[in-house]
Amino acid sequence: MVPAEILNQISDRCTEGLALALASPDDGAIMELKWCNKPFTKVTGYSANEALGQRGTILIGADLEHGVHLFIIEKLMNWENFQTEAVNNRKGGETYFQRMSWSHLTDPTTGDRWWLCSIIDLGDRRQGSPREQHKSEAVSHVEDGTSILSKVHSLELENARLHKLAQSVAKDANEDALTGLSNRRHFEVEVKTWINRLKEEGREFAVLYIDLDRFKFVNDTLGHEAGDNLLVTVADILRELTDDADLVARLGGDEFAILRSLSSSALAISGLADDIVQRMQAPFFCDGKSTSCSTSIGVAIANANTKDPERIVAYADEALYHAKAQGKGRWSFFTEQMHAQSIATKRLASDLFLACERQEFIPYFQPLVDARTGEVASAETLVRWAHPTRGILPPVEFLDSAENVGILKQVDKIVFEKLKLAIAVFDEADVLLPRVAINVSAARLMDPTFIHDIRSSGIAPNRLTIEILESVYLDRLGDLVRWTIDELDEIGVTIALDDFGTGHASVSGLLEIKPSILKIDRSFIQPIVDDVTKQRLVSSIVGIGKSLGMRIVAEGIETEDHARVVSALGCDYLQGYFFGRPMSAEDLKALLCATDGLLWPRARSYGASQEEEYSEKAS
Repeated sequence: MVPAEILNQISDRCTEGLALALASPDDGAIMELKWCNKPFTKVTGYSANEALGQRGTILIGADLEHGVHLFIIEKLMNWENFQTEAVNNRKGGETYFQRMSWSHLTDPTTGDRWWLCSIIDLGDRRQGSPREQHKSEAVSHVEDGTSILSKVHSLELENARLHKLAQSVAKDANEDALTGLSNRRHFEVEVKTWINRLKEEGREFAVLYIDLDRFKFVNDTLGHEAGDNLLVTVADILRELTDDADLVARLGGDEFAILRSLSSSALAISGLADDIVQRMQAPFFCDGKSTSCSTSIGVAIANANTKDPERIVAYADEALYHAKAQGKGRWSFFTEQMHAQSIATKRLASDLFLACERQEFIPYFQPLVDARTGEVASAETLVRWAHPTRGILPPVEFLDSAENVGILKQVDKIVFEKLKLAIAVFDEADVLLPRVAINVSAARLMDPTFIHDIRSSGIAPNRLTIEILESVYLDRLGDLVRWTIDELDEIGVTIALDDFGTGHASVSGLLEIKPSILKIDRSFIQPIVDDVTKQRLVSSIVGIGKSLGMRIVAEGIETEDHARVVSALGCDYLQGYFFGRPMSAEDLKALLCATDGLLWPRARSYGASQEEEYSEKAS
């Protein structure tokens, strides 16, 4: 459907044979006819049904001069308005002298780019008046042989010039300017050709989709000139490793692709992928500086069993994504299982966006118990997805995908809003819940708006604990994260270091971040009842934390023996299934009401003798 805004622009342009074509946003020479008037049919011989949906090339007849044809292509590619007068052909092959005008239009609503083509049949106007014809004939009789030869020579020179121009235009249209490889346009044309050969002749082939793993890092650290040099180097490597029969293209940015026939062996494909990955492991030098830039490759095979060969490039792209997800610097073959996983991932991403609109994310709670009194001291808030068909989903099912599609902030906002309402319900019912703790991802710690979100959440800072994974703060502790932690501390939010002891932290790191709470990872707590070595290790961690003024939480308390041992070793708070699994706000409210907030009544029965017993074993 042609927009009305475009049709409204026609009245002051032309009144003869008219046609409108929707152009590709990347190349003005690529277009599809969308509308024509009745004079268009009379002039060109094409009816509306025959013309609409066709490429603009149907307007170029066999008798149109080659030089004029090249002129038209150049002007269209450059989005220039222009006009030609030349001999052309109607649909049936009849020649006529025409004036063809092209005007560039833009849809102000959508930004789509269009061409308005006007074609006028000039009839015999190219012949001139009878008097002029007579004069021309008279002059022709007096031309000597030398003049004729001179004209022939000039025509030969012009023909040679036009031939070179045609070669140049064809080269520019198909070649990447930086690397000299085929460009995306040429690659896409060739893929269609190879697919047709597969269908008609059974000629199988492979697509290798190549992406540089650290190209942005090279650009950012060494500059864009170094990045360009790297792309040229990669192009040279690909030329060296491929055969003349292969098509090698740069698709744009740091993406390359190779088309290779399977006429020899599929092993040749995997061997080529291996060679490219290995060559790209070598250091890259620019202006005396060395850097590395590995590559990941996705490989897809188009053969008789391929269900949808038109999607072969997309399959290779999926394999590339899989290779990057496996750690980069490697290659991967496309499989149907991979395709199913890709579809599931895309569907999950779509469902996540819909879940944000529907506010389907809810807070779940796991209580923390005071080791001395047995009373609830806090509750860790854990996000859940109340999926409309799959039920309550834990974070492992969706949180990584939420981060990948960039909606963690929206998820946090939804959880904060519902957490604020839950706290209000607890307070109105006089249910004891002194504090709530929230896990924070690395991405949110690096988000400069995170502090604003905390301030505007409506949750009192003195009732809020932010839990940071040990590995997160050590891997990402930069100026922005440091500023975020300082700001949280300043407004009264408690900082807790989660999963301590998993191998990332150091005492100097603890001194730098200065958390108020240290949570010992459950892997140390699980065997602690019968393992004296683990008891000594936990006792040492407790000692270090307390010497730095921190309170200690033991995670993974699943039995009363666990609770008894870690309490005796000096842990201040206990968390685990023994006191309750993660539960909804309503379930937590019911639990606290039923117990009056006392989740471990026997805590008060353990005296100093038990503490001394385990302290002696751990010493």
